[in-house]
Amino acid sequence: MLLQNKQVAIVGGGPGGLTLARLLQINGAAVNVYERDLNPEVRVQGATLDLHNDSGLAALRHAQLLDEFKACYRPGADRLRLVNQHAAIAYDQHEEQQTATFGDPWFRPEIDRGPLRTLLLDSLQPNTVVWDRRLAALTPLGEGWQLAFENGTTATADLVIGADGANSSIRQLVTPIQPFYAGVTVVEGTVYHAARNAPRMHALTQGGKVFAMGNSHTLITSAKGDGSLCFYTGCRTPEFWVKNSGIDFTDAAQVLTWFQQEFAGWDEMWQELFTNKATRFVPRPQYCMPLDQNWEAQANITLLGDAAHLMPPYAGEGVNMAMLDALELSQNLANEHFPDVRTAIRHYEARMRERASLVAQETLTQTEALHSPRALAHLLALFGVA
Repeated sequence: MLLQNKQVAIVGGGPGGLTLARLLQINGAAVNVYERDLNPEVRVQGATLDLHNDSGLAALRHAQLLDEFKACYRPGADRLRLVNQHAAIAYDQHEEQQTATFGDPWFRPEIDRGPLRTLLLDSLQPNTVVWDRRLAALTPLGEGWQLAFENGTTATADLVIGADGANSSIRQLVTPIQPFYAGVTVVEGTVYHAARNAPRMHALTQGGKVFAMGNSHTLITSAKGDGSLCFYTGCRTPEFWVKNSGIDFTDAAQVLTWFQQEFAGWDEMWQELFTNKATRFVPRPQYCMPLDQNWEAQANITLLGDAAHLMPPYAGEGVNMAMLDALELSQNLANEHFPDVRTAIRHYEARMRERASLVAQETLTQTEALHSPRALAHLLALFGVA
């Protein structure tokens, strides 16, 4: 094995990084995951994820975790309603008989992020994940690296893999290429105990998902197994709108006022999402890596997931891309037909960039279409609804 007698450091304990750790351990590699969170419980994980047969589910199959996934996914949570700004339902998958199951190309089972993370964590050898390790510096050390963390600790590794997301600190050591603004800002929030605190929205979502479109704006809701409701607004803004808007996103009253103005003409029921003091709002300007990005492979560092190919969420491919990256990288690093680690990484990165470019083009097309006057008609056509 190419990684024999080598120590691997994965920076970032999201689905991509944890999947890679599991796959590398199956192949006998020595690996640690360095995660900034203080412990597994400190941060509430976000919305549900739909895993795809040829990417996310394929990675779980190779990781020998498909049975564990089947035990904790949420049947029916993938059912979607398409509505307009008045909450009038134009398409409803709850009314359809669904017979697709595991192995079918278009079956996309949903799982909450928390249970997926737990599933992956439980699959790893004890002490694989090292918590409270926010990276402060990564410096060359011989043919490898020294990792220095904000809490004063250090570690060394022969190979470092940046799985540290959209704001990756590893990426700058691989390529100077920067993402560009995709034209849309998302405001994310979660309503806890949604049946009580947002009853109309809870009923509309019906345990699944809602895509609402109107006036070139979007609002997506997603039910979670704990009874909460995640939501994401989407609208066109200048790149630095969050900074320049003057809105204090920790103040629910200010965010509600913004929503009432920006989403004027939308039914008042949507305001249920913005009237709970416990809701934490997170504005997220959407960025995308250039579709033609390229760099020279190195022998001791590489990237996966958003760290490698950040893009907006409107094609639903983010976690699936990261888990497929993990699968393909692990397979290359276990492939003794490659003469060395650099060649294995070069082969992985070339394929990864090619895949990411195609998906990024798709998601940019969808981002544009979903924030256009004909957004609902566009989605209905994709679902084959006249």
